[in-house]
Amino acid sequence: MNDWRKIILILLLLPLCVFTKAQSSKPNIIYILADDLGYGDVGCYGQTIIRTPNIDAMAAAGMKFKQHYAGAPVCAPSRAVLMTGRDAGHARVRGNYESGPNGFGAGLELKPEEITIAEVLKQRGYTTGVVGKWGLGVEGTTGEPNKQGFDYSYGFLNQGHAHYQFPDYLFRNGKRIEIEGNKNGVRKSYTNNLFTDEAIQFARNNQTKPFFLYLSYTTPHAELLVPDDSIFNSYKGKFAEKSYKKNHQGGANGNGSFGSYSAQEFPNAAYAASITHLDMCIGKLIAYLKANNLFENTLIIFSSDNGPAKEGGADPAYFNSSGGLRGKKRDVYEGGIRVPMIAVWPKQIENKTVSDLKSGFQDVMITLADVSGKPLEKTIVTEGISFYPTLTGKKRAQVKHAYLYWEFHENRTSDQAILMGNWKAIRHAPDSAVEIYNLKSDSAEQNNVAAQNKSIVLKMAQLMKKARTHHELWPLKTNAEAVLKKKMKKEANEE
Repeated sequence: MNDWRKIILILLLLPLCVFTKAQSSKPNIIYILADDLGYGDVGCYGQTIIRTPNIDAMAAAGMKFKQHYAGAPVCAPSRAVLMTGRDAGHARVRGNYESGPNGFGAGLELKPEEITIAEVLKQRGYTTGVVGKWGLGVEGTTGEPNKQGFDYSYGFLNQGHAHYQFPDYLFRNGKRIEIEGNKNGVRKSYTNNLFTDEAIQFARNNQTKPFFLYLSYTTPHAELLVPDDSIFNSYKGKFAEKSYKKNHQGGANGNGSFGSYSAQEFPNAAYAASITHLDMCIGKLIAYLKANNLFENTLIIFSSDNGPAKEGGADPAYFNSSGGLRGKKRDVYEGGIRVPMIAVWPKQIENKTVSDLKSGFQDVMITLADVSGKPLEKTIVTEGISFYPTLTGKKRAQVKHAYLYWEFHENRTSDQAILMGNWKAIRHAPDSAVEIYNLKSDSAEQNNVAAQNKSIVLKMAQLMKKARTHHELWPLKTNAEAVLKKKMKKEANEE
């Protein structure tokens, strides 16, 4: 009788054991995002001055994408595309919204009805965490990360605050925490180190169950302050330097008035050091994963939120940060939106592979759903296409985009861009001429061939209407409106 009871008990527990094993076999996912890192800022994408051995090792151990694109040429809309899978023509957040009700850097918050990567993966049994820069909702709003599917959050909520590398406070799960090492002008706690330690702790806390970590570093963006360590000192004196001087009041640790950066005597050395330090932190995280038997079952993706910026003394031209592409941050030319992307997943992604697939931030959500083992529900609307077949080389055919679309509203007029095959179209206002570039022969976008391709011009102009929905906060600004606005402003000043 006892034997029969044991047999029955084993049969009852068997499905539970199988379920537990299936759950634990799901791969962990770590998505690492740099801030304003250019396409050419790392060695495996052509950088020859700045050292990035750990990122280069990722490319050697996995897959490097040659035509991966950020969601937008600036922070908030790019991250909104990443988090929600809606492209620049359909996302609710289409700009930095610096004039919003919560002040500079607060941005437009995500709404409850918007579905994020974290919510998708949480439904699939993942513990979810975000460490670093958020920028899609400050404290008290519906956009706080813990209200958008993240079980754990640590870092900056306000992206204006995230311009600084030695903050005197951050947020953990929506609550402000003081960084004592950075009080009263002292700089001891560097964000790269803080975020790396938190990332490792998150992995440690969740090593027995599948986890998703969105690790959003803030370098090399904005204020070029770095630790006075061996990395910084190794670059001092190696470059021509033009010191950067602080030119107005404000700052990270004062009255909360963001937008002023501290002086830097060696801005080129600091820029290089910030990237090498970022690389070192990524290496430290990977070393932890390997030492604790987590690396083999973890997909790691590395990318950047947009092209390089000329802020705080940074000089993208000096380092060829755009990698020979035209433009930088705030441009819809390639240098503003084409970003590095590297994926490592042992036994799933072959090493030293290179992909020419045209992909974007809107593709990440649907791809990670596939990685989790359960395709994205058809009820979740996205402009994304899964690049899971490209990552893994599975027999399933890789679907390709008919086109990719971007828009940018923080110039005098509204910029639009479309990539369709090898054809790239750019228009700087709805009443401006369409520029056409053939990226296959002209990746630097130096030769506008619109005059020789009138049928392509017409098709692209039609797509620029079709590819977006109207947004009250971000309507397309025309040249005529800009001229009228300038005239009215002049007349008002004369009065």
